[in-house]
Amino acid sequence: MDFSELASSRRTIRRFKQIPVPDTELRHIVDMARYSSCASNKQPIRYAVIRDGELVKAVFETTRWAGLVAPRRTPQWGVNAPLAFIALTIPADAGQFIHADAGAAIQSMEFAAWERGLGCCWFASFSPEKVQELIKLDDSRKVLYLVAVGFPDETPATEDAIDGNVAYYLDDADTLHIPKLPADEIISWL
Repeated sequence: MDFSELASSRRTIRRFKQIPVPDTELRHIVDMARYSSCASNKQPIRYAVIRDGELVKAVFETTRWAGLVAPRRTPQWGVNAPLAFIALTIPADAGQFIHADAGAAIQSMEFAAWERGLGCCWFASFSPEKVQELIKLDDSRKVLYLVAVGFPDETPATEDAIDGNVAYYLDDADTLHIPKLPADEIISWL
């Protein structure tokens, strides 16, 4: 798959098959993240790979999923929930560019997963304090974001947004639609 196909086909996944993700695949995903750009090449992000069943369940219980299509699209534990998470942890005194560093790393993780037939969901809607406690981080580091990883059990559809409406929605067949603004609406040629 070339990059254009990879970038345009990758979707956020919120329903997962109940098949464990092999450690080799989780390692590959993190390995690809380490090649991402970061401010001053400081590389402050560390990755906690959460794959123990009870711990994954406890982390899952801290997350909030897709508010525009809840509760229909909220995964259920043991049915279609992810079986792995990757927590991005940062120094407690991380600098101003940490969110940009994390965004670049997560995008690389998402592409690496998609290329291997896996899907991801990037989380800012979770309890970082609770996850920090669950994964036993001391106060020198904190959890910034979570990424759920697993084998997709859905096929979201992408379409051009109409009249600027980018609200994602479920159709009658339970397919999640993700409107994206057309390129001509987001580019200014100067």
